[in-house]
Amino acid sequence: MIHPTAIIEPGARLAPDVSVGAYSLIGAQVEIGAGSVLGPHVVIEGRVKLGRNNRVSQFASIGGPPQDKKYAGEDTAVEIGDGNTIREYVTINRGTIGDARVTRIGDDNWIMAYVHFAHDCQIGSHTIFANACELAGHVHVGDWAILGATTLVHQFVHIGAHSFTGMGTYLDRDLPPYVKAAGNMAKPFGINSRGLRRRGFSDASVNAVKRAYRSLYRSGLTLEEARRELESQSAEWPEVRLLAAFLDGSSRGIIR
Repeated sequence: MIHPTAIIEPGARLAPDVSVGAYSLIGAQVEIGAGSVLGPHVVIEGRVKLGRNNRVSQFASIGGPPQDKKYAGEDTAVEIGDGNTIREYVTINRGTIGDARVTRIGDDNWIMAYVHFAHDCQIGSHTIFANACELAGHVHVGDWAILGATTLVHQFVHIGAHSFTGMGTYLDRDLPPYVKAAGNMAKPFGINSRGLRRRGFSDASVNAVKRAYRSLYRSGLTLEEARRELESQSAEWPEVRLLAAFLDGSSRGIIR
């Protein structure tokens, strides 16, 4: 399952059924779980843990040094879960000692060609990143988020669960859970109701999220007043509780 032209450095740990394509390079500190398939010309370097049943396409680069001028060769890492699809020319840099020390990706993510995850990004599970999404350092992305092609994300921005961005969106501030955003600069355009229903949210839950959105974006309330209103609504609806907690934890401020 290892092409004869692939280079597997001593110390690398690959499950017996891992497939590695022609001219790929696997570094000495790399661990790859069962069922994973790497195409040709893949480079995985540094301290990288790649879980089970991942698919990595040709010319992807995982575990390269962070593009951070402060980085001085410290021992940092990349951790990737199970069942991810990582397409052509994706780049995933390892973390820095100035943050989590680990760039982390969860399970069942669909990462299309030319996507970039910079140092210390924390990506949840079941996300979709369309072609050429670019995430700067320290970005957090919640579960089930979908980012449209060429979405650009400023460093330290947090993107909430179940959110959605249109093609060509630029996010310089946090994107709350459930919210659809588009434009440069990004503006809110309702909630991702179709995605929520696809994931089994009831009509009542979707309506509760819509009420919360109206309180946040359409009521004329200040952000602090809207936050208090959402706290009141969250007593009955856990979906709104997630939104309220996100607002409380936002350090950059939300798009509004």
